[in-house]
Amino acid sequence: MAETRSALVRGEEVADGTMAFHFARPPGFVFQAGQNVLLTLAGMAENRTFTIASAPHEEALMVATRMRDSAFKNHLKALAPGAAAEIDGPNGVMVLHDDASRPAVFIAGGIGITPFLSMLRDARHRSLRHPITLFYSNRRASSAAFLAELQALEKAHAGLHLVSTLTDAGGERIGEGLLRRHVADLREPVYYLAGPPGMTMDTQGMLAGAGVAPDDIHSEEFYGY
Repeated sequence: MAETRSALVRGEEVADGTMAFHFARPPGFVFQAGQNVLLTLAGMAENRTFTIASAPHEEALMVATRMRDSAFKNHLKALAPGAAAEIDGPNGVMVLHDDASRPAVFIAGGIGITPFLSMLRDARHRSLRHPITLFYSNRRASSAAFLAELQALEKAHAGLHLVSTLTDAGGERIGEGLLRRHVADLREPVYYLAGPPGMTMDTQGMLAGAGVAPDDIHSEEFYGY
């Protein structure tokens, strides 16, 4: 890990109640798609961990978050372009496996989409051959961050299949039934889970019950994000 100085480039709303923040990429900063950083803002003693939502080939580092009424997030939202920040990282091991013959299944709840956006941008950029199925659950379309981009990526990247479900509109929650309709053999893929702790723990239990090996399940919980 290395602590490096950065600065805010810009912030933008990417869905109802969700914002993305783009930070200058420090010289020599290298990371793998799916990793995270510890972000410290100028004027604040506390810090927060954010998954990098941009891909390794991009110039800026983007993070995205649900905007709760907290001191840290209010301060982040109020920052002007050019405001200083410190980035500690990269951290995390939830990165795409090397064996392209094994399918990957991404399961995202809400803002848990961030590591998968990075992975999919990277897969498209490097023309990776992994068959990837992304299950993405939100309450409604207006709160589904980056959904339009993911739909465009599905059309552009032959190996990607997107399954988006909107629960407030009657969409099915992500469970064994939904997975079996889109994954021929639940024991074949490597699974990556990101979202609220309850969702990721329930999904881990479901996959284990279906015979998926523990080493083939990787998860990242988002507490209060």
